[in-house]
Amino acid sequence: MKGNLPIIPANRADDIHNLDILDKADLILFVAGNQFMLMEELLALFREKHPDIKHIFYETLPPGLELKQILAGGAVFQDKILPGKPDVYASVNEEAMYKLEEAGLIEKGDYFIYLHNRIVLMVKEGNPLNIHSVLDLARDEVRVSQPNPELEDIGVHIVNMYRQAGGEELVYRIMEEKRAEGTTIFTIVHHRETPLRLRKDTVDVGPVWATEVLTAQKQGLKVEMVDVGEELDQRKNVNYFITALKDAPHPENAKRFLEFIRSKEAQAVYQKYGFIPHFDTA
Repeated sequence: MKGNLPIIPANRADDIHNLDILDKADLILFVAGNQFMLMEELLALFREKHPDIKHIFYETLPPGLELKQILAGGAVFQDKILPGKPDVYASVNEEAMYKLEEAGLIEKGDYFIYLHNRIVLMVKEGNPLNIHSVLDLARDEVRVSQPNPELEDIGVHIVNMYRQAGGEELVYRIMEEKRAEGTTIFTIVHHRETPLRLRKDTVDVGPVWATEVLTAQKQGLKVEMVDVGEELDQRKNVNYFITALKDAPHPENAKRFLEFIRSKEAQAVYQKYGFIPHFDTA
């Protein structure tokens, strides 16, 4: 069975939360990895409202990898089999929801938008290579940490940003030519690798969510944000989708979590960390 399941890299333990209580979990969540920095606060608030939900297992892996896990019926992590059916799944790509519909795992249209984000460029403190626009990523000497579009929803939005900024020529330059030259380096799992690469000086820039830069700075990392402008940062196109799965292990708790995620209190937590709320927080 293991041979047919996707493998989660063994070093991604920080994306697998509360594995020790998985067998008695009251709620199982697969959420987009770029929410890692706020999940503890968000779930503490959720538990305050629902104290009977004590044990929550959740993953903060890229949604594309989590989708593979769902469709395959599980995943392998450090020789353990992780579940393939969460109660709730969230993605930053509506295509993932279509695939769940096609697989009969959710009802048609049984999902909703709950959040937005925007893309910026993360650079080293002082911006030594003077990177000020998306077009600068095409320069020969600029090493780019590039999220893999096959695994990360942000990668799809980044490619759209490249296309909007410089057409197919820019897309080809960054995604094909520079990758062949070794100056576009795909992430292995997700773009949370970018700040580490900047610190190790193996890259010069990485397109990331604005929330990633704010979190890195709070952690004391010497990075800066280069704003690409509202016309390019994809905020109008970056929609976070969420759904409960049919035959979820804990359907009532899944329903309660989806109701919670719409609340002003939950949306305010996201806003605090730099996300753009979808529902009113006033």
